[in-house]
Amino acid sequence: MDLETKDIVTKFYESNFYKDEEVLKAYLHPDVELRWYGTTGFRKLNLEGISAITKEISESYESLRAETEKIISSENEAAIHFTYFVRTIENPEEEMPLAHFVAMWELKDGKLYKGTQISQLGEEIDDDPWS
Repeated sequence: MDLETKDIVTKFYESNFYKDEEVLKAYLHPDVELRWYGTTGFRKLNLEGISAITKEISESYESLRAETEKIISSENEAAIHFTYFVRTIENPEEEMPLAHFVAMWELKDGKLYKGTQISQLGEEIDDDPWS
């Protein structure tokens, strides 16, 4: 991948990684480590753990779409604020917010290597917090 840090992070979250394990391999370093602080508690995930979660997502949702609010990057680090929207298998006509995220990543060899993310269950937000 010959992309800038900002593009790599954005393209990963906006990709179909949850339906194609090859996309995970293309964006995630083999030694990836993700520290995730969520509403269900803390998780420390490696490539295998991230892959297991993405499999659950693909089985639970018809679609997953990231809407990026803001991204800031330097040479090999980036922070992104985004919301995932989903369509459930039971109700594919309605898209709803799944969760809001802030994630910070360090890249190595052009791939996501060390990350920390914080998530909160989704709800509709009327205002852009960055405007």
